[in-house]
Amino acid sequence: MEALKDSIIQCLLLLLLCLLLFGCASAEVHHHEFVVEATPVKRLCRTHNIIIVNGQYPGPTLAVRDGDTLVVNVINRAKYNVTLHWHGVRQLRTAWADGPEYVTQCPIMPGGSYTYRFTIEQQEGTLWWHAHSSWLRATVHGALIIYPKHGSYPFPKPKKEFPVILAEWWNQDPIRVVRRAARTGAAPNVSDAFTINGQPGDLYKCSNKETTVFRVAPGETNLLRFINAALNNEHFISIAGHKMTVVAADAAYTKPFTTSVLMLAPGQTTDVLLTADQPAGRYYMAAHVYASARGVAFDNTTTTAILEYSGCPTKNRPGVRPAFPVLPAFNDTPTATAFAAGIRSPRLVKIPSPIDHHLFFTVGLGLFNCPPGRRCGGPNGTRFGASMNNVSFQLPTRLSVLQAYHLGVRGVYTTDFPAAPPVQFDYTATNISRALWQPVPATKVYPLKYGSVVQLVLQGTNIFAGEEHPMHIHGYQFYVLATGFGNFDPARDAASFNLVDPPLRNTVGVPVNGWAVIRFVADNPGVWFMHCHLDVHITWGLAMAFLVENGVGKLQSLEPPPADLPRC
Repeated sequence: MEALKDSIIQCLLLLLLCLLLFGCASAEVHHHEFVVEATPVKRLCRTHNIIIVNGQYPGPTLAVRDGDTLVVNVINRAKYNVTLHWHGVRQLRTAWADGPEYVTQCPIMPGGSYTYRFTIEQQEGTLWWHAHSSWLRATVHGALIIYPKHGSYPFPKPKKEFPVILAEWWNQDPIRVVRRAARTGAAPNVSDAFTINGQPGDLYKCSNKETTVFRVAPGETNLLRFINAALNNEHFISIAGHKMTVVAADAAYTKPFTTSVLMLAPGQTTDVLLTADQPAGRYYMAAHVYASARGVAFDNTTTTAILEYSGCPTKNRPGVRPAFPVLPAFNDTPTATAFAAGIRSPRLVKIPSPIDHHLFFTVGLGLFNCPPGRRCGGPNGTRFGASMNNVSFQLPTRLSVLQAYHLGVRGVYTTDFPAAPPVQFDYTATNISRALWQPVPATKVYPLKYGSVVQLVLQGTNIFAGEEHPMHIHGYQFYVLATGFGNFDPARDAASFNLVDPPLRNTVGVPVNGWAVIRFVADNPGVWFMHCHLDVHITWGLAMAFLVENGVGKLQSLEPPPADLPRC
């Protein structure tokens, strides 16, 4: 009997050891080499050199599982500085790999290289990677798909999966576009087209043959992973004759809900299930801009792809166009609002509390007076600007903020970013005093103790023009407790907070002339950029950074900088 007992114990110990070994062995290390260089690409009847990765536009799709490690060696053969950001990845203790230039690292200069090393921890779904240096993001981007560590999705297994990347196209170098505008402070030229998986679609000239096609079989259900990589525009997306069931957003599962139209801001991702339940045929997927600002120029063209059923009877018939979806009007704010409101967490959420920091940040545009002796191209001879709490963020140049913090170098930034606007006013009024239009340029961060609970009200302003601002926080996911229009009133609006199943996001749209309330725990040490994901607004200064201090011990502290971290 004792021998049998010992044998059983040994077997159990062996089984436990095998499980532990399997658990460790299941995590993989993925090595990639990204070569960033100019490559001739033809779109809209023209061929010109654009900066892309490994000759691909969009760039390579990275596929990993939760718990895996990515090691990406980036070689810069382009003529511009470059960094890469892994949008939505928590980067726990690895802020050195986050990527925004002069915030967490100096850029990779032409001819240089840098290896990004980080582990995916407790995340799964659709994220993406992109350049975070000037406007290189226009063409330097790609999908980052995180599969479950074990098991399957919390929804029926799809037959196929398709990344669907929305982007913007210029018939010229996007860096030259923004530099030309920056010289005078004018608004940059709008794009010439939008694309789906790198192709504009057959509503544009010289684009018919290359239109992106998604091939499906009748009756099958597929997973579409939508990513808005556009530089400066939010988008409505619809597919003719088909409903979509939303199952995830920003790499967080959601309560499933069915819709005929999506709205994605730049930076956001949305996963949907689509069942091929219509008569065999060809159906347009189409996207155009959601333009929330009045009087602001935008690209009003429409990009398309085609959903094509196998055995489609009209596939080879010339002149037979696919069915076209009904898209909302460009300024259809109610539809955009309703879609965002449908996104909720799939189960009861334990909301972080009690709150240690009650923050109130204004987000909006502004105008700088023209310096003496200069010619300026903004309204009435001014220069466009943007700010948070009247601070227009200025990138340092001699050292990144994170390096300065780590090395104790003074003079690169200050820790006095205001917790509330320096002047309170009617933020969404029609006629705001011109005395409030000019922000203060500075490099300011807001310090947080490790483990602090932060509640942040993001208040849009109507200075120059109210607009929906997609606000992204690097290194964090946060709960969106509520959004609304007008000026936030804590006495009135706290009653609307969703404390049951708020969505978990990394990018939230602050409604046009409205507000959003988010909450998160500062559990990731480092310097974390927060900014509007309309890149023209980052250029103008609509950004700030949180500085999260180390906690107790190694597991709550920032890792040392890697040996190959680029120098300024």
